[in-house]
Amino acid sequence: MKTIYIKITGIVNLFGPILHTIGGQIELVNPLLDSNISIQQKRELTGAWHIVTILLFLTSYIILRIGFKKDSTQEKELLKPIAILYILSGIPFIITSYIYGVYALQWILIMPIGFLPLMGLQKASSNKQNL
Repeated sequence: MKTIYIKITGIVNLFGPILHTIGGQIELVNPLLDSNISIQQKRELTGAWHIVTILLFLTSYIILRIGFKKDSTQEKELLKPIAILYILSGIPFIITSYIYGVYALQWILIMPIGFLPLMGLQKASSNKQNL
């Protein structure tokens, strides 16, 4: 399998949760916590924010583990649902950018993370067929 796509995906993906944790906390979570919304809303939005951070770190770990493991044929089955999740996750950013006219460019990072492993899986599949 062409694991270079998977390795690149894992490395690029790792930037996401790091940016999410540091930049997001400073630029989005802290202002949210300083706002006048209810404590219930603050608690739920902050919790949801950190759930996304956990998912980003977990998918980075899974992708990197698969990319650097010599024979992980069964584990590679995890890549397709993760890839689809990332592609679909970019769509709300595109839609809300269009609707509100405020560009949420997160889709530029998240959607390629979805397409790269699919390309690697496609290459692997075509290589097997050519053998």
